[in-house]
This record gives sequence, C-alpha cells and structure tokens, in this order.
Amino acid sequence: MAAQLYLITPPDADPARFDRLLMAVLTGPEVAAILVRRGERDEEAYARLVDRVVQVGQAAGAAVLVEDDVALARRSRADGVHITAGGVTAIRAATEALKPDGIVGVGNIRSRHDAMSFGELDVDYLLFGALDGATQPDAEELCRWWVETFEVPAVLSVPGADPARLASSGAEFVACSDTVWKSADPSAALAGIERALGEPA
Repeated sequence: MAAQLYLITPPDADPARFDRLLMAVLTGPEVAAILVRRGERDEEAYARLVDRVVQVGQAAGAAVLVEDDVALARRSRADGVHITAGGVTAIRAATEALKPDGIVGVGNIRSRHDAMSFGELDVDYLLFGALDGATQPDAEELCRWWVETFEVPAVLSVPGADPARLASSGAEFVACSDTVWKSADPSAALAGIERALGEPA
C-alpha cells in the first residue's frame, strides 16, 4: 500500500492568500493530514491562519493539525496537535486534553530512545525528520527501524528527497513541504509526489 500524503504548510504562508493556493493543491491528490506551521507568527496571526486552513483542509477531507498549541487546536476545531517541543510532559498534556477524539502526533525525534519514550504515550504517529529546510541525517534510518519494530504509524520528512526513496522506508505517511511550496506549480508538484509514491521501488 502506497504511503499517504502528509502536507506541511510553509512557515511564512500569507493567511490572506494561502487558503486559495491550498484549495487549488487539495483539488489534486488526496492528502491525509495538514500540519499548519507557526513560523514567526504571534498568537493572533497564527490563529487566523489555522482557522483558514481548518476550513479548507477539512472540506477536502484532510485532518488539520496545529503546531504545539493544544488550546488553539480545540478552539479552532482542528483535528489535533503536532508536538515539537516540551518532550514527554507536553505529549502527556496533549493526550490528556485531546484524546480519545483528537489526534496527537510527535516530532523532533533525535534518537531511538526519544522514539520509544514518545511512542508509548498513546500518540497517533511519530514524525521522523525536519519539517523544512535542513534535513536530519539519520531520519530515514530511525524511521526504518521504527517501522520494522513498532506499530505506531510513522511519518517520514526529508525535504527535497526523492519520494520513491522515502516510500521504500515503509513509513505510512510521507511529508511534503518545500518541494511543493517552492515549485512554480505546487499542484503539479504534489501530483508528481503521489505518482512517485505509487511506483514500485
């Protein structure tokens, strides 16, 4: 079964324009989840962006996740939260607040110990790799080990990498970020990733 698409918004997305671009991208391949990056925004600006992405993303059938803000996830009626900071304490707080109905995912995994510590906390997925920009050198190796050993789903994020190579990791989801948004045609870029994920290794 081909890996599903996990779309990460650009950290500098303009709330006034991004919803139209996202709407166009989501008319193509099916996207399982969308992580709304906070970037350098203040709380008010981030909330505005989240509200817009929730409307567009959920209408297209995608789960919309907020970065590190459980209260905003609940207030905006997003589908869940993606934890990047705060470790076990933050993960436990998120699962207590959002489970069983909400999604709790975890990233910023630097070691097997991190993965095992986070994975036993009733989370819905672990994300291996960077959200954008510089890649995490051992992300693919960690992800392959996790997939072979544990049942909690994995998201593999290696910006700019060949999607067919990422699919061979066995991860249930492949993250799409810079490759889509920095393309002259983001819709075509996402469609190309979907085709590559469906091709035999």
